[in-house]
Amino acid sequence: MKLSKRGEYALRSLINLGIAAKVGRSLLRVTELAKAEDLPVKFLEQVMQQLREAGYVESERGKHGGYRLAKPASQIAIGQIVRLIDGPLAPIGCVSQTAYEPCNCPDEAHCGLRMLMLDVRNAIAAILDRYTLADVVEVTTRKMATSGRPLPFSTPIEPTAATRQKAKAGRGRPPITSPTEGVIHQLLGDYAI
Repeated sequence: MKLSKRGEYALRSLINLGIAAKVGRSLLRVTELAKAEDLPVKFLEQVMQQLREAGYVESERGKHGGYRLAKPASQIAIGQIVRLIDGPLAPIGCVSQTAYEPCNCPDEAHCGLRMLMLDVRNAIAAILDRYTLADVVEVTTRKMATSGRPLPFSTPIEPTAATRQKAKAGRGRPPITSPTEGVIHQLLGDYAI
């Protein structure tokens, strides 16, 4: 599985719509979404249309129109979005649950490659299906607050002395070295493969 640019843009836009909802913005124009992430507007419009047709976002036309989430962020699994935009999560067709294709192996039931790729598919699906858009929005906003950065689509808030102290203390941390310990694990704590 490789996340396409289209998938990346869809997820970034949904995260920003979740942040906007959290700070009380009811709608965001596609130009605001594109500017926030430095994305091409025309391509992003196509992505937003696909998300709208699938029922993840709603749009309003007009001078004060824009996009918003069509359902609560807690009801949108990241895996759903990746599958919608990029298709099956399986690295090979014979382990896909949604787009199974037989392989050339003479004995699929005992194929070591298939067993390995099934574990890969299950690990990817477990992670992407465990986390919702609300989880990612929470991690994003918490990390921004800890760093003293204002949340996008809201009025800037002057960082407190405690927030500046936390941000300053976090600068000397070593980089993540374990591939199973990502940023979400560090912030939410219950992530494990």
